[in-house]
Amino acid sequence: MDNKILLIEDEESIRQFVKINLERSGFEVLEAETGELGIELTKKEKPDILVLDIMLPGIDGFEVCRVLREEFPTMGIIMLTAKSQDIDKIMGLEYGTDDYMTKPFNPMELVLRVKSLVRRMQQKQTKGNTLLKFDPFQIDKYSRKFFKDGVEMDLTPTEYSIIKLFLESPGKAFKRDEILNIIWGEDFIGDSKIVDVNIRRLRSKIEDDPSNPSFIETVWGLGYRWKNK
Repeated sequence: MDNKILLIEDEESIRQFVKINLERSGFEVLEAETGELGIELTKKEKPDILVLDIMLPGIDGFEVCRVLREEFPTMGIIMLTAKSQDIDKIMGLEYGTDDYMTKPFNPMELVLRVKSLVRRMQQKQTKGNTLLKFDPFQIDKYSRKFFKDGVEMDLTPTEYSIIKLFLESPGKAFKRDEILNIIWGEDFIGDSKIVDVNIRRLRSKIEDDPSNPSFIETVWGLGYRWKNK
């Protein structure tokens, strides 16, 4: 495993502890102690995944996420949040993070989250038909690209995984917990809000009127489904 990870964390003790565990698992780890340095290193080194703390000196993790998500839409981002601060989790997801961890955390759990995100990012279709079409959309499962009206759309790794799940089973109603288990893994420690926020982000990107969605339907009391026209 040679995936490159940039750890943006101002507390050196946490940074070193996490770095040791990630390196033991075969990852290459870069470090930044400020958001400004993190942005600079990301543009220079182009890591596969960011592990990003919210509370940073200078610009905070939200702003770092916003800036880098615009330039690197397919990069994986895991945000580190303060314990019990649900608003931080929601805001982080709104800014485009793929996952979050609350402090204090077990570093091995973070390693598992990173590995799960890497699997989502690298999963490719190598046999049979790699194209899924559902007008006006098309998804290329081999290149992991998604198109609307022939124009490629920038999706995060998690957003891509969700849209692929829907297009492979149009009309099927997925429970929130089912989406959570399939996309984030059955060992995910968190709640289904992460699903709702990602659905909201997806709708803002693919729907003509996100407040009145034509494709991703809410199944009240259950979850979501792709409308099978």
